[in-house]
Amino acid sequence: MDTINILIIGSGGREHALAWKMSQSKRVSQLFACPGNAGTAKLCKNVAIPPTDFEALAAFCIDNNIQMIVVGSEETLVKGIKDFFAAHPLTYHLAVIGPDQQGAQLEGSKDFAKNFMVKYQIPTAGYKSFHKSALPQALQYIQTHPLPIVIKADGLAAGKGVVIAQTYQEAQKTLQEMLEEAKFGEASDTVVIEEFLEGIEMSAFVLCDGKNYLMLPTAKDYKRIGEGDTGLNTGGMGAVSPVPFADALLMQKVEERIVKPTLQGLATEKIDYRGFIFIGLMCVAGEPYVIEYNVRLGDPETEAILPRIHTDWVTLMEAVAQQKLDTIQLEVSDDYAATLFLVSGGYPEAFERHKKIEGLDQIQETFVFHAGTTQDSAGQIITQGGRVIAITALAPTLQQALQQANHSASLINFEKKYFRKDIGYDLFPFLK
Repeated sequence: MDTINILIIGSGGREHALAWKMSQSKRVSQLFACPGNAGTAKLCKNVAIPPTDFEALAAFCIDNNIQMIVVGSEETLVKGIKDFFAAHPLTYHLAVIGPDQQGAQLEGSKDFAKNFMVKYQIPTAGYKSFHKSALPQALQYIQTHPLPIVIKADGLAAGKGVVIAQTYQEAQKTLQEMLEEAKFGEASDTVVIEEFLEGIEMSAFVLCDGKNYLMLPTAKDYKRIGEGDTGLNTGGMGAVSPVPFADALLMQKVEERIVKPTLQGLATEKIDYRGFIFIGLMCVAGEPYVIEYNVRLGDPETEAILPRIHTDWVTLMEAVAQQKLDTIQLEVSDDYAATLFLVSGGYPEAFERHKKIEGLDQIQETFVFHAGTTQDSAGQIITQGGRVIAITALAPTLQQALQQANHSASLINFEKKYFRKDIGYDLFPFLK
């Protein structure tokens, strides 16, 4: 059996989960993470190269005989890593799991994504886009818009570029912050103003090879910092998989009305899409609508769905690269996965770093995925990011999984640690 050298790009919990999953494969010879974190360092070699320094990445791949790159970071995809490697005379043959720059616009530009959905009749909320030069028109437009009003920065904003304004004053302030004050830099040069959909959210994950596709397990993530889904948006405070209300009928609607038209649209646009499509859905009275596309696996959803998948991940990634997904039978556990994120004090706004993390050696029966961690000169694992560690528990029932995850979360400590204790509780009424 041939073994291969693999590079994972990113530094979060998603990338630690990918490293954990791929390290179990007999197909792996050497595994690298760029830049990785204190968790990936235990499974593979971390590489101190910025994820968007394509020249340096190409040189590293050539020197280390890398045969596959699995991209976790959306910015790396949006900036065109696949195009760069495909055009390079010494790296064009590498398998890069992720779309090219055009395909990555599904996440890189919300305006592009909305136009794509309208063109291919994919159900989504009504909307209108405004450039910063049209701020007066945008302010005028919201006065005729029913409340609440959804306002989204067009570009990448680390999961924080969406505001659901409950009042016209809040909507006006948000537009001025984004368009006039450049709150998210170039990402908010254009905003998308959307109608508000009342329903319940979930995430669907599609793995496609340009011809065939597989549906990965469903998940529901929790974006708000506060319990009861209150407070500011974050990169994600936790996730649950599978989604109890995502029954066969709903998933049939998702595939027929959303997944298949999306893939057909990509083919019509001549986008050779080999990688993940994360579809953020709002289910309104049993009918699915697309809130957003992401062009990579979600975080924290990855930490919830990967432990449930039994299929060899490297074999799966090779099938994507070789357009052979139709030969793969995906094996998924019936267990529930519950993921909780431990975050730094102050997150998602200004937060403190370099806090000593204790209790990691006490964790049993749950998975610990590092996100915002690093090691100091003495080898002590310390906090480095806002979202620090994801805890995932697997159990036959959702209640058991949440109980285990919460117990493990209480054993790990760092100064001003915070985590939500209500993740998944809203799903109890849907359990049979």
